[in-house]
Amino acid sequence: MAASVGPGTRTKTKKKHFVPQRVKVLRSADPLLAVLGWGINHQVNELSQVPQPVMLLPDDFKANSKVKVNNHLFNRENLPSHFKFKEYCPQVFRNLRERFNIDDQDYQVSLTRSPPTYETEGGGGRVLMSYDKTLVIKLISSEDVADIHSLLSHYHQYIVKCHGSTLLPQFLGMYRVSVDNEESYTLVMRSMFSHRLTVHRKYDLKGSLVSREASDKEKGKDLPTLKDIDFLNMNQKVYVSEEAKKDFMEKLKRDVEFLVQLKIMDYSLLLGIHDVARAEQEEDEEVKEEDEDGEGEPGGVASVGSYGTSPEGIGSYLNSHKPLGPGDFDPYVDVYAIKSAENSPQKEVYFMGLIDILTQYDAKKKAAHAAKTVKHGAGAEISTVHPDQYAKRFLDFVTNVFA
Repeated sequence: MAASVGPGTRTKTKKKHFVPQRVKVLRSADPLLAVLGWGINHQVNELSQVPQPVMLLPDDFKANSKVKVNNHLFNRENLPSHFKFKEYCPQVFRNLRERFNIDDQDYQVSLTRSPPTYETEGGGGRVLMSYDKTLVIKLISSEDVADIHSLLSHYHQYIVKCHGSTLLPQFLGMYRVSVDNEESYTLVMRSMFSHRLTVHRKYDLKGSLVSREASDKEKGKDLPTLKDIDFLNMNQKVYVSEEAKKDFMEKLKRDVEFLVQLKIMDYSLLLGIHDVARAEQEEDEEVKEEDEDGEGEPGGVASVGSYGTSPEGIGSYLNSHKPLGPGDFDPYVDVYAIKSAENSPQKEVYFMGLIDILTQYDAKKKAAHAAKTVKHGAGAEISTVHPDQYAKRFLDFVTNVFA
């Protein structure tokens, strides 16, 4: 993994509200981030010169585009002098971005106008968030790259068939960065959470009750990732209208069926909950603090995407609409969001999508399943089961999260 991951990259995001800089140069102390930004800029520009193919061919799913830079003198305070950048299956991911209604120029701006920042995630590999909070950049392994390659044509076909209407992760780009003979692999996806509505509670649900409780260390975090047992213990429920529930479950069943066909399992439902009343209270306190500090901006606070002056970026669709009220969202940007029902106990917004869809039921899982069966007994709720059983148990559990 590329070096200098430390807190050095975080100091740039101290102030909560800012208007993004207009400069297109990515300033970053981290060579991995600098080269990633440079490479994505370069690739999107190159690709914009190439006409879109009428249809994708099998070769497009094996293709890649590479660039090697030696003795790089321009912008040398920000970029290493030697590096390599590789984009996997450029035409395929370009086509997927289009199907997910993401314009390439917006994609480019969201990833490169300011450096992404590291999110601290326990155990799930290192995760970065684009500066405007619309995209997630996951650092993955070379095995993951191979898994995505083997999945990609099925995934693309499925996205075409469901017209981009899915709860699966939206894969938008995959890259390799080589600096100082170290290779880093990244996968860019749309963020499942909102770029403007804060998530106050977060669950990772698999439908298994064995070892599915957040550790005390995890629970001590500001926003812990809670699990199935926590969900049940807290009597948590999701309050949405019958119509929204029906629509969600239809999508989920269709997606899970697709995963079963590919013998994929171990995926989770990521559930984020935005508490509207709490958010309003937090905002009032923030405005009050800013007034006391004399930092309030004339005409209200500019937040990226919603009222920011930036005309570009994925969150910028909002600029053409009236400012959004508390708990409101733009369904074109927050595609995983569902409003709570009119009669729910409190006004909430839920973000729900499928994550971790790369585990296939292979020898590793079979061995783990055998070991767990010996330990917990044949009928015990364990997370390593056959994909069909996994899907059934998962859907049963998710059906019951609704009030």
